[in-house]
Amino acid sequence: MTRYVIRLFAVLPCLLMASDALAHTGDVTGGFASGFAHPLLGPDHVVAMVAVGLWGAFLGPPAIYLLPVVFPLVMAAGGVLGILGVPLPFTEVGIALSAIVLGLMVAMAARPPLWIAALLVGVFAIFHGYAHGAELPPGADALAYSAGFVMATGALHLAGIAFGLLARWPAGRIAVRAAGGLIAVAGVVFLGRLA
Repeated sequence: MTRYVIRLFAVLPCLLMASDALAHTGDVTGGFASGFAHPLLGPDHVVAMVAVGLWGAFLGPPAIYLLPVVFPLVMAAGGVLGILGVPLPFTEVGIALSAIVLGLMVAMAARPPLWIAALLVGVFAIFHGYAHGAELPPGADALAYSAGFVMATGALHLAGIAFGLLARWPAGRIAVRAAGGLIAVAGVVFLGRLA
């Protein structure tokens, strides 16, 4: 499993450097590339999405597979709500809380039943997806933009999983839990900036 994750990370930069096909007209800045960049440029999104991968790896199978699938699927639904302009109050608070709660789950080595972990991840995914959808550039290709932010989210989950696999060893377990604590602290900072 670790070998496949390493190979994926070796190929990912090559895929990101590939140029867009320019056979279609239109503004590519609001398409796939813009959607892919959006989660990577927001530290609040980055830490929460990495935390999902960390927690999944920490919990082991089947959570290592389920949590990183639940998040982007539910996030896509939240993205549709944002694109449609359906009001979702306290979106930024929900995003900050996601970093706090998911970071604490990792830091405290929380092992709730799988359905609770998936529900928690899914609830926070709605806020992240909504923010991505609501910030869709005017005139952008919503499908390409959404595909971009879902794929970037998957890459961030894989980064969390790759680091989280260190939990197999005692020193790695400490490092993973410490990373969870740092994510929770970052969430507190994000929340403080909203006040």
